[in-house]
Amino acid sequence: MSAHAAEYGAVAAVIEEYFDGLYHSDTKRLRRVFHPLAQYVCVTDGTLLYRTMEEYFPVVDARPAPSARGEARADRILSIEFAGPGMARAVLNCAIGDRFFTDWLTFIKLEGRWQVMSKLFHYEPRGAA
Repeated sequence: MSAHAAEYGAVAAVIEEYFDGLYHSDTKRLRRVFHPLAQYVCVTDGTLLYRTMEEYFPVVDARPAPSARGEARADRILSIEFAGPGMARAVLNCAIGDRFFTDWLTFIKLEGRWQVMSKLFHYEPRGAA
């Protein structure tokens, strides 16, 4: 396996854990995915929604898990790009409840592991995308 393929696979594995964390509302998984100083950002409705991870995780903990509601998963990786050996970006789709999300995740590689440093996202009503 080439070094590039290995790095692509490593980022894809983090994304799969991210998808699982969202689907099961599992902040233990999400804490492994996100760097503690990561940013959570959305401007879908024209106003800035910004959260730190410590503000974001309680939101996930409080919502019913999509898995518990029997929601069909709509996870997919659209792209993964690298800007160097320690920086990547991924574009993803997923759905939770009545919303369909497009996420742009930026990654950093520290101490041999990839972590999400920022999550910028847009959402639409499910079925509109």
